[in-house]
Amino acid sequence: MPLSDSDLDFTVWAIMDVPPARAYEAVADPAQLQQHFTMGGAQGRMQTDATVTWEFADFPGPFEVDVIRAEPPRLLEFDWGHPSGQGTNRVTFTFDPVEDVRCKVSVAETGWTAEKADLQAAYGNCMG
Repeated sequence: MPLSDSDLDFTVWAIMDVPPARAYEAVADPAQLQQHFTMGGAQGRMQTDATVTWEFADFPGPFEVDVIRAEPPRLLEFDWGHPSGQGTNRVTFTFDPVEDVRCKVSVAETGWTAEKADLQAAYGNCMG
């Protein structure tokens, strides 16, 4: 059975031992983000209608990230360039409270195509 484009959409999540606002800031604040994720650097705060840049130590960059929605401390949604150079992928982070000092961080990514290169890239993005 052939894959459809939506078959490559994914959501991953983790329970974090911090409140939603702290987890949100770890992504929205470039100084914090580059300590945990964009080891090559991050420029610009994640806020609605902003364009920020991210660089990764293991991928050539920088990558432009267009912030669609920033709703502290619950949601960050952005588009970034598709690895093929054609179009964009949409990424949505949600930060949901779990008890008083924990939260569930979910990351969903859509926009992949049913091509072999996208299958590999989507799998790589799921891993971190």
